[in-house]
Amino acid sequence: MSTKSNGNGSVERLEEDAFALTQAALAISEAKAKGDGPALTQALDDNLKLWVAIRTMVDTNQSALPPEVAANLLRLSKYTAQKTFELENGITDEVLDSLINTNLQISEGLLEGRSRLLSK
Repeated sequence: MSTKSNGNGSVERLEEDAFALTQAALAISEAKAKGDGPALTQALDDNLKLWVAIRTMVDTNQSALPPEVAANLLRLSKYTAQKTFELENGITDEVLDSLINTNLQISEGLLEGRSRLLSK
């Protein structure tokens, strides 16, 4: 995940990041709908890896994100990790829906950022 502006590369990266978050949300949603425990475990693991990558990017200051956006992404990555680890104790539909919605909202925000870059 990167928002540094370097021509079309930053726009493409925002699109890739938004796509990855959306795909992770869909994988969780599909596994939940099917009641497929192993697929849900895999989807949550993949989602966690994605959020670890986001956290790493923010922690290592590899982006030009405003401080409030970076802080929000760090908070969401911690939330995602915490909720994913709750799987061992049984994860609720409410938590799954929250993870799905978080990914979709952040994806939407990335695409809005993409639109702003393209309009410059």
